Amino acid sequence: MAAPLALVLVVAVTVRAALFRSSLAEFISERVEVVSPLSSWKRVVEGLSLLDLGVSPYSGAVFHETPLIIYLFHFLIDYAELVFMITDALTAIALYFAIQDFNKVVFKKQKLLLELDQYAPDVAELIRTPMEMRYIPLKVALFYLLNPYTVLSCVAKSTCAINNTLIAFFILTTIKGSAFLSAIFLALATYQSLYPLTLFVPGLLYLLQRQYIPVKVKSKAFWIFFWEYAMMYMGSLVVIVCLSFFLLSSWDFIPAVYGFILSVPDLTPNIGLFWYFFAEMFEHFSLFFVCVFQINVFFYTIPLAIKLKEHPIFFMFIQIAIISIFKSYPTVGDVALYMAFFPVWNHLYRWPPEGCSPANTLILACETHFGLLTSRTFCETSLSLPASLSSAPCSSLSCGTSGFMQEVPTPISFMPSH
Repeated sequence: MAAPLALVLVVAVTVRAALFRSSLAEFISERVEVVSPLSSWKRVVEGLSLLDLGVSPYSGAVFHETPLIIYLFHFLIDYAELVFMITDALTAIALYFAIQDFNKVVFKKQKLLLELDQYAPDVAELIRTPMEMRYIPLKVALFYLLNPYTVLSCVAKSTCAINNTLIAFFILTTIKGSAFLSAIFLALATYQSLYPLTLFVPGLLYLLQRQYIPVKVKSKAFWIFFWEYAMMYMGSLVVIVCLSFFLLSSWDFIPAVYGFILSVPDLTPNIGLFWYFFAEMFEHFSLFFVCVFQINVFFYTIPLAIKLKEHPIFFMFIQIAIISIFKSYPTVGDVALYMAFFPVWNHLYRWPPEGCSPANTLILACETHFGLLTSRTFCETSLSLPASLSSAPCSSLSCGTSGFMQEVPTPISFMPSH
C-alpha cells in the first residue's frame, strides 16, 4: 500500500503547489470560511512584524496564535508554503497508519468473537472481511489530502492545519498504545486550540482497553492508570506553557489566545454559530450565553463516554466533529479532519433513515453560506432594530474583514416627537 499512498501524496502536493502559484491564493486566504481571527496567515505575518520590531506580538488586538507558532514561522517564514504542504502530508500519513493499526485490532477482536460464537445471527452484515478493511487506510488519507476543504485551508496557510496534524498524531500514538506520546500530542493540541482537551476521555478509554484494564470506578488499576495518564498530560501542558513564557518573558499570550477563544470578542462572520447569535444579542446577556455555548463542546463528553466506552475510537471521531461544530472560530479545515474518518464507518451507511446525510448537509451549508455570508441579507435584516427599540442609543457597526458586512449607520428613530 506504500505505492498508492505515495501517489496520493504526490497528487496532493502538486495540486497545492499549483494553487499556491495561481491568482486564487490571495482570494482564498481572505475567505472567512477558510480562515478565522485565530488561524489567519495575515495575522501571523502581523505578529511576526511586531516581534521583529521588538514589540510583543500580543500588544495589539490582531494576533491570537500561540507563541510556539509565531517562533516556528519566525525561522521558517520563507518556507511557509512548504511547511503547510508537509503538515498536510504528515497528517494524512499519521491517519493512514492509525487506521491501519485500528483495523488490525478490530479484525482480531472480530475473529475472536466469531470463534467464541458471541455474535447474534442478525449482525452478519456488520462483519467485515480483510479485503473490505484493506483499502480503508488509503481511503482515509485520500479523503483528507484531496478534500477541497483541506486544500483550501492549506492554500490559505491557515494554522488550523497544524492543529489537525497534532490531533492526527495524538490519534496515532493512542492507537499504538503509547500513553506518554499520546499525552504529549494531546497537550500540544490543547495548547494550540484549547478544545482538544475533550479528547482526553476517549484517549484514556482506548488506552485502558488496550491495557485490558476494566473501566470500573472501584477498580484500583483504573485509578492508577488514570492518574498516570492525567499527570503526563498535565505535566506536558505545564512544560509547554512555561516554554512559551520563557520565549516571550510575558504571560500576555494567555488572555490573547485562550481568553480570545473563550470570550469570543470578534464577531467576524464564519461557518460557526457564535457570531450569528451574538451579533444580535444585547451586551448584558452575552456572558451568560457565551458560557452556555462554550459548555456545549465539553458537556457531550460525559454522555458519550457512558454510551461509547466500549468504542473509544468512534467516540473520538464524534468528539472531533462536535469540536468543529461548537468551537468559537471554526473553519473548513476543522470539518475536513472529521470528514477523513468517513470511510472507517462505511459499513454503517446502509442504516441511517435519512439517506446520504453528508450530501444533504453540504447542500444546506451552501444555502446558509450564500444567505448569510455572501449576500447582504444579514446586514439588511438581522442588524435592523425594531421600532420600539430604535430610540435607544446605537453606534455604527462595522463587522468583518473581507467586505461581507458593510458599515451599518445608526438607525433613525421613528418614535413620535413630544
